[in-house]
Amino acid sequence: MPTNTMHTTEDSDLADTVNPSSKQETARGQAGHEDVVLRIYQTVFDSVMSQRLTPGTKLPEAALSTLFGVGRAVVQKALQKLAHDHIVELRPNRGAVVSTPTPEEVREIFDARRALESATLTLAIKRITKSDIKKLRKQLSEEHEVMHRFEQTDWSRLASSFHMRIAEFSHNPTLIRYMNELISRCSLLVALYEPSGHASCEHDEHARIVDLIEQGKTEEAVAAMVIHLASLENHIHLVIQQSGNTLARMLGMR
Repeated sequence: MPTNTMHTTEDSDLADTVNPSSKQETARGQAGHEDVVLRIYQTVFDSVMSQRLTPGTKLPEAALSTLFGVGRAVVQKALQKLAHDHIVELRPNRGAVVSTPTPEEVREIFDARRALESATLTLAIKRITKSDIKKLRKQLSEEHEVMHRFEQTDWSRLASSFHMRIAEFSHNPTLIRYMNELISRCSLLVALYEPSGHASCEHDEHARIVDLIEQGKTEEAVAAMVIHLASLENHIHLVIQQSGNTLARMLGMR
């Protein structure tokens, strides 16, 4: 016999009252997971930049799941995001570890940055305004203050933003996007391998570059930038120092 598939008004009303609630709960659950993914990402990122997490440190999924009170699927998503940004490496059958770039990779990254930053600087000098110069001067002043009052990680952030500010004055979105990736990778290298107590970018070198930009001396500015980046690369020492701390302590959670 054919099955009666007719729905009563009460059935429809019940569906309308149950399904939206279920969808809302699902949405809240997904949003909650995304918040934890971002929290795991930021915690690992900050710990690397502050040199608490050293290159090669293992990041076991089970330990992270326990520390953050979430399932492995959430941890895996955070680790994939960290791997995409080159902060961790996902090794088959060995799990995730803090990135350990080779000397060849460091050289390739800085070669690419010198080439790209020379191009963005050349365009920036052509298009920069007096107002832009004032912004750079203001940033130099803030940079000088941070270098003498705050930690090395703060120097690194402000130094990186100086280079990105110049890239923005090129008004070339494609170059800006690639510059952002390269500067992020360089900042990671500095955080991992530069000895503590050394400014990631020398303030006087930045000031010299701004002077040349203001004077419209493109060739001299590019040459100064190339020397500046070479100096930054030379301060990177690929020496891995093992930490005796627990993972929770290295993540700043205990």
